[in-house]
Amino acid sequence: MQSIPFSAAKLDAMLDDSGIDLLLVSSKHNLQYLLGGYRYYFFEHLDNIGLGRYLPVLGYVKGRPDHTFYVGSGDEAWGIEVSPFWPQRISTEAWTSSEAARIAAQYVRSLGISAPKIGLELEFWTANAWETLRAQLPDAAFVDSTEVLEELRAAKSPEELEQMRKAAGSIVDSMVATFQWVREGMTETEIVEYLRREETSRGLDYGFTLIATGPTFGRGPSSRKIRKGEIISLDTGGQWRGYLADMARMGMLGEPTHLMQELLDEVASVQAAARTPIKAGALGGAIYDAALKAVESCPHGKEMHFVAHGMGLIAHEAPRLTATGPIPYSDKHAKRPLETGMVLSIETSVKHPEVGFVKLEDTVAVTDSGWEAFGDWGRGWNRPGQSVGARS
Repeated sequence: MQSIPFSAAKLDAMLDDSGIDLLLVSSKHNLQYLLGGYRYYFFEHLDNIGLGRYLPVLGYVKGRPDHTFYVGSGDEAWGIEVSPFWPQRISTEAWTSSEAARIAAQYVRSLGISAPKIGLELEFWTANAWETLRAQLPDAAFVDSTEVLEELRAAKSPEELEQMRKAAGSIVDSMVATFQWVREGMTETEIVEYLRREETSRGLDYGFTLIATGPTFGRGPSSRKIRKGEIISLDTGGQWRGYLADMARMGMLGEPTHLMQELLDEVASVQAAARTPIKAGALGGAIYDAALKAVESCPHGKEMHFVAHGMGLIAHEAPRLTATGPIPYSDKHAKRPLETGMVLSIETSVKHPEVGFVKLEDTVAVTDSGWEAFGDWGRGWNRPGQSVGARS
């Protein structure tokens, strides 16, 4: 058996605390984590085929990693052949989610565990797969294991951090190149399409772009044309080998006014304040305390919005620091110490009716003694033909 690419002891301890006997993992991000980077290329972007849906399942038994099994699609032997992974019990016969659930249940029955308590990521199971599991395993109890798996991957390894460093740097380079390309009269849709091509040319799996130009606040790409003297806000996300970075930078057609510079300086000051308390062992909530104190001192603080959230294989994962952000979840990590390897997306924005939407978003990793910001350049006013200086 190949070496296990995560801490089985840590996972077993968390399963023991939650009373879970085994996991049936089905989300692509957690499968990638547990399998050491494996993602089946055929279903990288789409899950549907024929009348069914690709639903890979990994079964992990507490304390018995040698009993781990994997259920893949009917042609997945192609992917496993070129990218083998550590589980030895493998089926590649399931063309539908209900068939994947049936085969997984067959494996579970073979374990001989009486009335098992099974952890599922409930958001990632189809209705018919769920019905199949309950019918095939009538004595089992099912609980949600989403947060257990989130905690397992909260602190990133050096290899994972390097993937995120690459993602962040490539995104910022793509935005800077786009700002340098923009000319008066181009539409928001054209700008976003150019940015998409810049990201994919650097090997990123493009995710999304939010854009606002001129004195507007709507962030969906539109047919609006950029004019001389207007600002451009780009907020974009992309993945490098599955690991996500989400960054925001500002552009300008012409010279920024005093007010524009003042707004961006205020945003940057809040971003800097939020970084100040970050280090391993510091309470997660200290980030919000520092940032909100800085917001209060800004002349335009009443129009400002600050958010900090965890990043990794998905957006808004652990550490989760606020219960009042845009995505609903608890702030369970606000009163817990940050850990080396945790990664945060820190973002501050301000809306001004004369200027528009001004925002910076940075990707910051927790270190033993402080923090490291990935892709930490292009944070001023980027303009066509302007050099951004040395990378850091």
